Amino acid sequence: MQVQFRTKDEANMEQERDFLALSPTERVYSFLDLMQNIHRFPTKAKESHDNFIIQITTGK
Repeated sequence: MQVQFRTKDEANMEQERDFLALSPTERVYSFLDLMQNIHRFPTKAKESHDNFIIQITTGK
């Protein structure tokens, strides 16, 4: 593993360059993968159990 010291702007530019190097299809899959794994990122938000759920069922 290599440790790199760089500014936030430099890191963001490298991430943007790498992302734009992907094909449009790969970009979509990369975005979907990020959305699927977003719960792994640390957050200060507290989970609320006061939400309600709308269930749509088919009339069989």
